[in-house]
Parts: sequence; C-alpha cells; structure tokens
Amino acid sequence: MWTKGGALVSTIEKFACATQTISPVRRLCLTRTIYASSTQTSKSKESSSKKVPLSRFEPDTFVNYEKLSTNLDIVKKRLNHPLTLSEKILYSHLDDPKNQKIERGKSYLRLRPDRVAMQDATAQMAVLQFISSGLPNVLCPTTIHCDHLIEAQISGEQDLKRAKDLNKEVFNFLATASAKYGIGFWKPGSGIIHQIIIENYAYPGVLLIGTDSHTPNGGGLGGLCIGVGGADAVDVMANMPWELKCPKVIGVRLTGELSGWTAPKDIILKLAGILTVKGGTGAIIEYFGPGVESISCTGMGTICNMGAEIGATTSVFPYNARMGEFLKATNREDIATLANEYQQQLLTSDEGCKYDQVVDINLTELVPHVNGPFTPDLAHPIAKLGEAAKKNNWPLDIRVGLIGSCTNSSYEDMGRSASIAQQAIDKGIKAKCMFTVTPGSEQVRATIERDGIAEKLRQIGGIVLANACGPCIGQWDRQDIKKGEKNTIISSYNRNFTGRNDANPNTHAFVASPDIVTAMVLTGDLTFNPLTDSLTAADGSKFKLKPPTGDNLPSKGFDPGVDTYQEPPKEGSSLKVDVDPKSARLQLLEPFEKWDKKDFVDLPILIKIKGKCTTDHISAAGPWLKYRGHLDNISNNMFIAAVNEENNEANKVRNALTNEWGKVPDTARYYKGKGVSWVVIGDENYGEGSSREHAALEPRHLGARAIIVKSFARIHETNLKKQGLLALTFDNPEDYSKIKPDDKISILGLDKLAPGEPVNCRIKHADGKTETIKLNHTFNEPQIEWFKAGSALNAMKLFFIERDKQKSQQKQKNA
Repeated sequence: MWTKGGALVSTIEKFACATQTISPVRRLCLTRTIYASSTQTSKSKESSSKKVPLSRFEPDTFVNYEKLSTNLDIVKKRLNHPLTLSEKILYSHLDDPKNQKIERGKSYLRLRPDRVAMQDATAQMAVLQFISSGLPNVLCPTTIHCDHLIEAQISGEQDLKRAKDLNKEVFNFLATASAKYGIGFWKPGSGIIHQIIIENYAYPGVLLIGTDSHTPNGGGLGGLCIGVGGADAVDVMANMPWELKCPKVIGVRLTGELSGWTAPKDIILKLAGILTVKGGTGAIIEYFGPGVESISCTGMGTICNMGAEIGATTSVFPYNARMGEFLKATNREDIATLANEYQQQLLTSDEGCKYDQVVDINLTELVPHVNGPFTPDLAHPIAKLGEAAKKNNWPLDIRVGLIGSCTNSSYEDMGRSASIAQQAIDKGIKAKCMFTVTPGSEQVRATIERDGIAEKLRQIGGIVLANACGPCIGQWDRQDIKKGEKNTIISSYNRNFTGRNDANPNTHAFVASPDIVTAMVLTGDLTFNPLTDSLTAADGSKFKLKPPTGDNLPSKGFDPGVDTYQEPPKEGSSLKVDVDPKSARLQLLEPFEKWDKKDFVDLPILIKIKGKCTTDHISAAGPWLKYRGHLDNISNNMFIAAVNEENNEANKVRNALTNEWGKVPDTARYYKGKGVSWVVIGDENYGEGSSREHAALEPRHLGARAIIVKSFARIHETNLKKQGLLALTFDNPEDYSKIKPDDKISILGLDKLAPGEPVNCRIKHADGKTETIKLNHTFNEPQIEWFKAGSALNAMKLFFIERDKQKSQQKQKNA
C-alpha cells in the first residue's frame, strides 16, 4: 500500500528484477518507484541532523542539502570536470546518480523534484488525471494556487467577489480534491502562483516543477523551477521519476551595475532581442558575473520569469546575500543559514565550468528597453522606440498602461513606480490613459497599502486590481475600445502575442519595466522617452522625471494580509470529490485508445498552419479558461486562432470529406464522427508560450494522430508525447513547402519506431502523385511506450495494475 514517505513491499523489487516479460516502461517504472521509496526513507534519516523545514506549511518535510551533496559527489567523480550551477542542481536530483547517462542536449535525465505547484487553470486537468491514476494521496509536496480565473473588470475587491461566485464549482472541486489528496490550497485572492512560490516555497538548490510556463520565476531564489504540463506533474505527485532531456547551459555574464532608469526587466528584454523567442530552447539560462550583485532577489525573479519567452527550460542565479536577505524577510532565515554552508559546494558554479554559449551584458551600459509589438523578442532601446513606431505605423497614443503580474509585482517594483507617481503628484498631473496595478500576492498588496504605495498609484489614476493574473493572461473585460480597433497598450508583463491580453488582434502590446510603463502613462505617448524628454506640470512649467527609487524590501517587514491558505487534513481519504456529469466546466477523463499497431495511412490534414503558432493559437485562453476542467467543451477552441495557409484565414478550413469550408473544431469533430484520424502541419517553434497541456489534449481528443512541424517548443513537445501523439519534425525543413493543405499523409513503419531512427512519411497529392520524405523525432524507449499505450497516463495505470497483481500473487503464495 502507498503511504506518504513509506516503502513499497519488497516483493515488488524482486519482481522488477526477475521478470523479463513486461514492457520496458513498466519494468522501468517498477524499478524507479522502489528506488524512490528507499530514497524517501533515507532522506528522513539524513536530514535529522539539520532539520530545516521546506516551508512553514510543511514542518515535517526538510531541506536535504546533505543528500543532494552526496549525489553530486557521485556525479562529479564520474564526470571529472567543473560543473555549472544548473548542472549541480539537476544532477544532485538524479534518480540514479551512479548510473544515469549524462550528456548535454542528448540524454534524458530521470529526476526527483522536491515539489509540485499548479495554478487553478492547469490544476483542473492535472487533478483529473491524478484521480484517474487511482492513488489515495500525493507523494510529493504539492500546492494549488487560484490566480487564473479572476477576471479584471472594475477593481480588486469587486472582481474577486464576482470570480468566487462565477467559479464556485471549480474552486470547490480544487479545494475538496486538495483536502482529499494532501495538497496545499491557496484560495482565490492569495496572489499569483509564482509570487507565492518565491515568497514561501522556492529556495536555493530546489528542483520544483510547476504547471505554468513562468514557473522559472523561482530561479531568482537560486533554484531550478521548471514549467511542465499536467501529466508531468502527475508523475511527480505519484512519486515517479520525472524525465527531462539534459539541457544545454547558456551562460549570461553580467558586468557593471544597474542604476538610474535601468531595471532588472531590461536585462531580459535585452537578452530576448539577442537570443529571440527560440534561442533558449533546450537550454537553461544561467547568470553569473559581478553584475549579479547589483540585482535584488525579486529582480532576479523577474529576469528568470521572462526567460520563458526565449524558450529556455528555466533560468537561475547563483545563491548570494541578496537571496539571503529575502529569505530572512520572508521568515526563512534558517534556510539561508543552511544555504550559506552549502554555497560553494552546491549553490554556485565551479570555477572553470563550461557553457555551451556565453552572452555578455554590461549593466552600466544597458539602457531601458521596450519590446514588441506582437512578440516579446522585438527589442527597442527606449531612445529608438518612437522612431520605430512611426516607421511601422504603430498607434502612438497609449490607451492603457498596466503594471504588476507575476513578472513585476514585487514590493521593489511597486515602490519604484510609486516614486515616479509621487513626482507627478508634486507637479499636479495624472496619467493620460487608463492605468492598472496588479499586486503579485496578498502579502505585497497588504504591504503596499500599509506603506502608502498603493495610494500614490491611485492618486495618479491607478486602479488596483485583484491579486491575480488578470489582463496578463487575457482575463480582462476591456471596455475602452471596440473589438478590432487598432490601439496600443504597454505593460510590465512578460508575454505580448497577438490577442494575448484582450483577444483583440489589433492591440499592439509592448512590454517594459514598471518604471517605464508608469512614466509613459503620464504622457500617453509611445514616443516619450523619460530619460530625455520633459513633462508639463499643472502650472505650465516643464520638468523632467528623476530616475525611480525604491526599497528592495519593506523596512517595516511584510504585512501578511488576510490568511488565504487551506492546509490539507492529516487524513482525507473519507472525503469525496464529486463531478456532476451534467457540468459544463468539469468532466472526468476517459482514457485514450491505445495504438492499434497499424501505420497511419492517407490521413487528411486538418490544417496546415502558416507562421507563428503558440499555445494561445492552439488553445486560446481568456474566456475559454472556464472550460479548462472539461476537455470536450474546451476543445471547441482548438486551433481557432491559427492561420490556415490555404486561405490566410483563422478558424476556416476545407473539409477533406465534404469539400465544404467550416470551423476547425467542427471539422475535426466531423472527422472523428466518421472514424477518420488527421494530422496537423506547422512551422518553427510550434507550441511556444504557455505550458497549457490542453493544446495537446484537445487535438488528441478530437482525433489527431501526429503533429508535423519544423521545430517544437520544449514543453509542448513533451505534452504531445504524454498524450500519445506523434511529435515529428521535418528532416529537411524545406519539406514543409512540399505539403499542400489538401494532401493525404501516411506515416509508415511505426512497428519499427525506435529512438534516433527517422520515420517515413508518404505525401499523396490531390492529383494522385506521391513522394516520400523523412521525419525525425526525439522519442526515447519509455516515451515510445506512451505512444503504444495511448498516453503516459495509460502506461502509468498499466504499471499500477501490474504492481497490484504481483502483490496479490505474492500474498496468495505466502498464504
């Protein structure tokens, strides 16, 4: 029987070693799980000498640097060369440090994360998958954070009240499931998941996975915090090893120091311009150098957070005194004390370590940047923004300025913005456009209210929204413009894809630091440069803004605000988690069918996508968030924002069976109803952006069998594999042009699918002519078993069935 921290029966180990008949993935799962249980037990013993709790909410689970250091010593002896910080943290969390193959960019690592975090939108599907596993409780520290389902409309208090009412069914489902399965639950109004994590759960050297692409925010506290899909989270919650392709490591050497108008945000805005949205794919961004010391802990969090926009697996800074100060300010001084002991050994890179690429940024020379529109890597130094805007005919009048979000909502961010607001107050001027403020957490909200910061922002016209994601993820009931109206907004958010914030494809969204946003709303003019340009005071005099200032941490300490945490009961097995079969928002999952051992022959192309295709294009957010727990209903948004190459339109494709034009989801449902599977053809960096696994679940649910593209974003490629889909890339990217939307696609030789071996794809054109091309993949052996089983969850359930069968047989034998 599974127990938290307990061991499995020894007979399972004997069975795992002896049997030769079960599939490789099931045999591997058995071995890994036994190893995990013994490791859990040893952790308890080894941490007994220095019992420092993981968090104040988990007093009986401890930071275990001793075990991590032991693992790292084993690996260092094997590799015999200096290691980067990223490698130290990853390799110290290996499931099998003695035998794991380690090769950057090639081998798959089996890892043991320290905890799991999920936001409410993604948690619904993750919890539904966990329920399907049949386990009685989670076996790894796990939390759920309600931040995505609160729509910005009027103000924080009113919007929160409205959201609690509208989403009562979902919040109740998550709260009761959390109580039943041993999950910590942060109620609506608590704050944005990543701010809660850095304030309470992240710590130097932690390996944390979260079902949100901006989980890397925790790298500001010296840990590896990685965004994943819900199926990955289920693996870890079930105490199975988590698999990650061994990342390359891109080093960013920071010299000089930040000052004046230049903020931490400008470092990642600059880097995004250098590396582009796909430049960090398959790599961890590791910052180092003397410039690190001039950045606050939360500033480092900002930089790591937005590393998701360049495709990085995650980002991390080395442990330093700034992090120690933040740990102390958030009542975790004991972790800082312990981290000091392991700083050189575990929490900083070795001298002489090698990076796959090094980027140099001189902070003294760095100037404020504004990135956009429509993509976060279109970088403009502030002095050149106006010129670019005029040249490209971007709307110059700023309609809305927005500060906050998970990226820039710290006490320091709010304080620096308030220092600019105070200058405006002194001169009798206010914002010339709408101005919104999103606190990152209840703790930040309460503290900026106490210290008068929020009031200063209100005095220039600011509207303080709920402690939630809001407009950053499209949860914005925007009323100041008409749908389709061409306009400009500027925010301190992280992501600015087309339609991202307000579902309007003609909104030109720009990303900057909170300082720049606050300064620019005072003029409402995209060409304004606060470093050089003057403002007009109420009395008609001219003045220039002084550079912003603000404390890194509150001198009076943080005000915790309202207690919004629900601790799970010690025993929740008797609790029930009900899902109404008639619900429009929640739906229990049915397992996907397993592979029938046949090739995929003459499949129609549902859509050949032209240009950028993010997870927003595949599964839109905004109003669709309410269906994140109902797979069939949310599938009605599948590919509705993707542009069809055949007609250059979104959500309009030709039905290959009827030759009629229709909406993408409707056409997919028609195929499914006729028993016809289909494929999708895509371009480069397919699936960039959010970690939402719905972008993989929906195609699988509606009949997809393969996604064929030039290249994938990391998280989405894994999500596709987890759901039993073939994630394939063109061996020759030019072959993308050979395929026409009305072609038929065959994927052949699937019975010989093997790691590193390409598959053949036969293209049948409308005139009956055919040609064959090669498609590549990154499946390893266990992932191939996911495909054969129909999904990773199916493979896991097979493992548990086999486990229980063997336990029963052993009992009968002993009797």
